[in-house]
Amino acid sequence: MRSAADQIRAAIADAGGAIPFETFMHFALYGDGGFYSAGGAAGRRGDFITSPEVGPLFGAVIARMLDAVWADLGRPGLFTVIEAGAGPGTLARTIRAAAPACLGAIDYVAVEVSGVQRERHPDWVTSTDAMPTAPVNGVILANELLDNLAFRLFVMDGGWREAYVAARPDGSFAEVLRPASDLEQLHLPGGAAHGARIPVQRRAAAWVQQQRALLRTGRLVIFDYAQPTTAGLAQRPWREWLRTYRGHERGDHYLREPGSQDITVDVAIDQVVAAAGEPASVRTQRQFLQRWGIDELVAEGQRVWAEHAARPTVAALAMRSRVREAEALCEPSGLGGFTVLEFDADATIFSKNAGPGHQ
Repeated sequence: MRSAADQIRAAIADAGGAIPFETFMHFALYGDGGFYSAGGAAGRRGDFITSPEVGPLFGAVIARMLDAVWADLGRPGLFTVIEAGAGPGTLARTIRAAAPACLGAIDYVAVEVSGVQRERHPDWVTSTDAMPTAPVNGVILANELLDNLAFRLFVMDGGWREAYVAARPDGSFAEVLRPASDLEQLHLPGGAAHGARIPVQRRAAAWVQQQRALLRTGRLVIFDYAQPTTAGLAQRPWREWLRTYRGHERGDHYLREPGSQDITVDVAIDQVVAAAGEPASVRTQRQFLQRWGIDELVAEGQRVWAEHAARPTVAALAMRSRVREAEALCEPSGLGGFTVLEFDADATIFSKNAGPGHQ
């Protein structure tokens, strides 16, 4: 397999000297030798921790939400749950372990582009590298997916100019700024300071629009780093919203050693809404988890532990861990501060986008 850097250099040569940052990021994460293609992953033995890896409590709360949606849909015999960016399948395992009432009806589809991660999926899920195209009655879940979708990068330099990536003679990569032919159509914020940066997240916005169109009935639920507006991102230091990670630590500059580190960005909610319409709700992760009963589950764990503390069992120890898990999942400065966007199925969008695969 070629390295990500080799693939990027070849693309730069084919393009005549530079490629958009969006293309660079896609190759760095998902191309030959890209971070995710080569096995970068969430988990204690991976490169970063997401909510499902904190412990089984997150999956138990999601299971309660799934039961509520299933009941709203009339408890159908077939209830599709699609998890986009499923990683090694941790969330699927914890949802099943929670034994929701809808479990017997669930057709669980775990979507993961990394073949290394798909090999770790449990046998009972449908493991695939691409989103289904047939209409869905159920729930689509995306936990920390949108922040990894490649985006265009713009820099204020006497006006907004697009960041491209070129190769230096020594093989390293450098940023060059070029005018964008579609600048007027992008509606970029004005009044930004020299050197300010913003992401244009057309892939993330299109993904949300496409998945909402896929829903015949049910709900799309997205968990991610997010900010309300693109203009707000322009006012912040770019290193706060454009980050890299490897081995549970912040990584190097995003152009360094492509394929060796994750590249992630805060999601601009206004860009998503412009493409996919208004969400049914916007909450913090803490608020979302409280809405679906995390406090009740923690109280249950405390009660079970109190009953078995004198002669603890493995099950009782797991219940006791709910207190610490809840603290991590609801911490406002950490995972609890993530944004949860919920979109209901929209019959107008579904009908407009229905084609041969939606009949």
